Amino acid sequence: MASAFLGLRTIIYAAPDLIYAKTWYSKILGVNPYFDEPFYVGFSVGGYELGLDPAAKPSDGSTITYWGVPNIEKAWEHLMSHGASVHSGIEEVGGDIKVASVKDPFGNVLGIIENPHFRAE
Repeated sequence: MASAFLGLRTIIYAAPDLIYAKTWYSKILGVNPYFDEPFYVGFSVGGYELGLDPAAKPSDGSTITYWGVPNIEKAWEHLMSHGASVHSGIEEVGGDIKVASVKDPFGNVLGIIENPHFRAE
């Protein structure tokens, strides 16, 4: 029986200041949005979508979506240099897998993971 789930596709972050959020994420991701309207901004990143919603409220950080990175230390420095703040520092969680999380300037928790074993299908 085939799974009813196709895998992660989209994460939507609160963006109360949509213009600033769009600029900030464009800088840290190194891409411009493919969809840019006053009610939603969408970025295509490695086959996944990051959406910015000006009507959403930042969560308490209890749910974290992790974005894959090839080098967590470099990704961490990049995020910090663009105004992110520490949520949870870099830690190895076993099997050469490292995770960390930051808060973006809007209060959203953004996770990063360096996992040399994971291969997207």
